[in-house]
Amino acid sequence: MSTASYGAEAKPRVGFFTDTTVCIGCKACEVACKEWNLIPSGGLEWTGESYDNTSQLDANTWRHVAFIEQPKPLRVDADGADPPDGQPEPLRWLMESDVCKHCTHAGCLDACPTGALFRTEFGTVVVQEDVCNGCGYCVPACPFGVIDRRDLPRSPQDAPLALPLLGTKEDGRVWKCTLCYDRLKGGHEPACAKACPTDSIQFGELDELRERAQKRLAKLEGEGWNGARLYGDDPGDGVGGFGAFFLLLDEPEVYGLPPDPVVPTRHLARLWRTTALAAAGLLAGVALAFAGGAE
Repeated sequence: MSTASYGAEAKPRVGFFTDTTVCIGCKACEVACKEWNLIPSGGLEWTGESYDNTSQLDANTWRHVAFIEQPKPLRVDADGADPPDGQPEPLRWLMESDVCKHCTHAGCLDACPTGALFRTEFGTVVVQEDVCNGCGYCVPACPFGVIDRRDLPRSPQDAPLALPLLGTKEDGRVWKCTLCYDRLKGGHEPACAKACPTDSIQFGELDELRERAQKRLAKLEGEGWNGARLYGDDPGDGVGGFGAFFLLLDEPEVYGLPPDPVVPTRHLARLWRTTALAAAGLLAGVALAFAGGAE
C-alpha cells in the first residue's frame, strides 16, 4: 500500500508482527492496552477455555491472549515426520495475542456511513468516537469479528468504570484497537508492544516487519518447528494484507482466526454494476412491452 493512497500527510505504514512462538501468555499486553486507553474492566470470569478469561476481542478487550493446549510435538523429527505410532506426544501450549488487523482493505471503513472510521497517516484504521452514531454497520463488515459495540449498561453497577470515563450513562458506540494513534503521533510505540517482555509483539514499519517475519519463519523451519507459518503477511489476500500479522504454529482456525478472510465489500462495485445492468434490462423490457401494446 503506497503512502500516497492514504493522505497527503502520509507516513510510512506501521503495524504489528506478532511472533506467537515466544509468547508466554503473561497478558502484559492486555493490561497495558486497558491502562493506556482507559478501557472499562471485563473478562474477570473464568470461561472454562483453558486459562483464557477474556475469550475474544470485543469493545472492552482490544488485545486478547488466547491459550490453546495441544497434544502435539513442538518440533518434527529430522525426516519431517511426526513421532512414531505408540509414542506419547508431548503437550504444547499455543499462545497468541490477537488484535485488530488494520486491514489494507478494511470492511469496517467501507461500511461506516458517518466517517467515524478513518485511515490515519500511518495507514492504521481508527474510530472517531465523537462521530460514531452506534449504527453498527461496521460490525458485520469485519471478517475477523474485531470491531464491537459497547453494550448499554443496565445500571451504574454494571459498568462502574465506564460511567466516569465516558461521562454518560449510555454508550452503544463501536470500539477497537487504535494501534495507540495518540502515542504514534508523539513518536512512541503502542502500549502493548512496549509492555511485551519477550518481544512477541513487534512494532515498526510494515515492510521491515514482513522481511523480519520471513527470516524468522525460515529459521524456525530450519530448526524443524512443527507447523510454523505466517498469517496475514500476503498483500494479495482477501483484505489486501494485514497491518497486524502473525507467525503461527498451526492452522489459523486453531487460534479462532478465519483461514481465508475476505472483506465483504470486496465485490461491491461489481454488485452495483450487475444491479444496474439488470435494472436497465428490466426497463428496456417494460418499454418494449408498452411499445408493442401501443401498436
